[in-house]
Amino acid sequence: MAHDTTHASEADHAHHDHHDHHDHHELNFWQKYIFSSDHKVIGIQYGIVSLLFLLLGFLLMSCMRWQLAYPGQPLPLIGNFINDLYGGENGVMTPEIYNMFGAMHGNIMVFLAIVPLGFAAFGNYIVPLQIGAPDMAFPRLNMASFWAFFIGAILIFGSMFIPGGPAQAGWTSYSPLASSIPTNGQAYWLIGLVILIASSLLGAVNFIATIIQLRAPGMTWMRMPFFCWAQFVTAFLLLLAFPPLQVAGLMQLFDIVFDSSFFLPSGLIVGGQPADISGGGSPVLWQHLFWFLAHPEVYVLILPAIGMICEIISNNTRRPLWGYKTLVFAVLTLGFLSFIVWAHHMYLTGMGTVISTFFQTTTMIISIPSVIILTCVLLSLWGGSIRFNTPMLFALAFLPMFGIGGLTGLPLGFSYSDLYLHDTYYVIAHFHYIVAPGTIFAFFAGIYFWFPKATGRYMSDYWGRVHFWLSLLFMNLIFMPMFLQGLNGMHRRMVDGGANYASPVGPEGGVIGLLSEYIELNQTISIAAWCLGLAQIPFIINFFYSITHGKKVHSDNPWKATTLDWQTPTPPPHGNFTHPVEVFRGPYEYSSPESDDDFVPQNAKPSPSHQPAVAKK
Repeated sequence: MAHDTTHASEADHAHHDHHDHHDHHELNFWQKYIFSSDHKVIGIQYGIVSLLFLLLGFLLMSCMRWQLAYPGQPLPLIGNFINDLYGGENGVMTPEIYNMFGAMHGNIMVFLAIVPLGFAAFGNYIVPLQIGAPDMAFPRLNMASFWAFFIGAILIFGSMFIPGGPAQAGWTSYSPLASSIPTNGQAYWLIGLVILIASSLLGAVNFIATIIQLRAPGMTWMRMPFFCWAQFVTAFLLLLAFPPLQVAGLMQLFDIVFDSSFFLPSGLIVGGQPADISGGGSPVLWQHLFWFLAHPEVYVLILPAIGMICEIISNNTRRPLWGYKTLVFAVLTLGFLSFIVWAHHMYLTGMGTVISTFFQTTTMIISIPSVIILTCVLLSLWGGSIRFNTPMLFALAFLPMFGIGGLTGLPLGFSYSDLYLHDTYYVIAHFHYIVAPGTIFAFFAGIYFWFPKATGRYMSDYWGRVHFWLSLLFMNLIFMPMFLQGLNGMHRRMVDGGANYASPVGPEGGVIGLLSEYIELNQTISIAAWCLGLAQIPFIINFFYSITHGKKVHSDNPWKATTLDWQTPTPPPHGNFTHPVEVFRGPYEYSSPESDDDFVPQNAKPSPSHQPAVAKK
């Protein structure tokens, strides 16, 4: 035993000598900030790029909202530029341009903004800090993951400037439509998608290995912060669900470039002429492969957000998360069930009643762990000494917004109601309540919460509150009316907002089209959307101004948090911790009688008076 102890001590000493030697090696600008293998720099790189794409996706949506509110009228400011780029006259958005912007808006928001921001940016920066690791398990693989993401993103973004324009078959890119549109944009999108998936797979493997292998001594599974559990399950979702879509993307690329027919059926007519293809393919196969990824993808979007919300709510209520173990098992169950519900997106393909009943059943079951998670978080508020700072406001708003999104999804899980609601604005509203005032609010909460740790300065709380209240107001003004539009039959792909379907009267006197009042809601929704864009200006200015001029933090732990990410210097140095870390307690010991400060960090040793009793033999 003594020999083992001596050997371990020598190994630790050698490790620290090596670490100190490495610290003395000065890195140049390119090594430190561009091609860095430091998980914190890579997290910031992911964050900046994904926030830029979030803005781009919003701008595309803003152009589409003009066309929906004022169909056929010239687009202000950039109408002529868009016409020069994609065709058209007098600055008017053509149906083809509308479809391009719709497809790119969906793809950019999901694959280039929300996923890399929640999983890669926050995960890279926070997870190694929270588990007491010096870095990710494979730092260079981490760097390769970011640059693969960047190359794939540039390919997809660059397709907007090629002749013929970008992909325009919707964000789902269903075959045979996606394989028959005369533009190379779809090929660019597919190549970019394959590279993006490779990036995600590298990241997922790295996160799994890091969480399993690099936890600090004493950091048992049930002492891990819930955010780390959320990232752990998300990594498995990416690892298992993305490969089928990567294969599907290659197969569709072959259909386009090499004239194969993986997804192209016999007898296909394109432009009034029989398509010159071998045929025999299955368009429904693409849907199966796409949705096998795209439904777990919903939880890839939401689980990192839920993890952040739990950290922020526990910290700002000054009490432990209610039912921590229940939350952990709920999120594990959610990850498993997300793989057996994908075909509820495909009721219209004509599946049999037995199969549709199976997917209806699993869809209802998967709502149970979601409700458990929401209930545990709500109960965590009970009796708490709540601090209503900006991160907490966004975190609290997440709960009802996510609840609305989840409840409105239940009718879409039943085949008989989905047949009516499928592809209407009801679906748009449901999904965006999950992702926009849901996930994005959680990301804003996370930015305001961890900004002091990353920069050593606070963001302005006053302007944070302005940003919050305006965003909450306009988010609901945008998406709530869409439920009414969808219930009254407005289809998501009506390029004129339904104007061509406005209230024609049948021979018996009954209305057979869309009522004008639901079409006129497009103007209200569009104005709210543009106001939402203006409401982000305080956040953008606050973010960049606070990096250099924000109020300085006076300690390494300004929020008085318990997890290890707040027990490091601010900002964390290379290697994260200045001394070896050991964990002695759970992640949320708030309002503890052990401390006069109402919290006890995870790495604080138990005082002698609070040592657990040892059972006598």
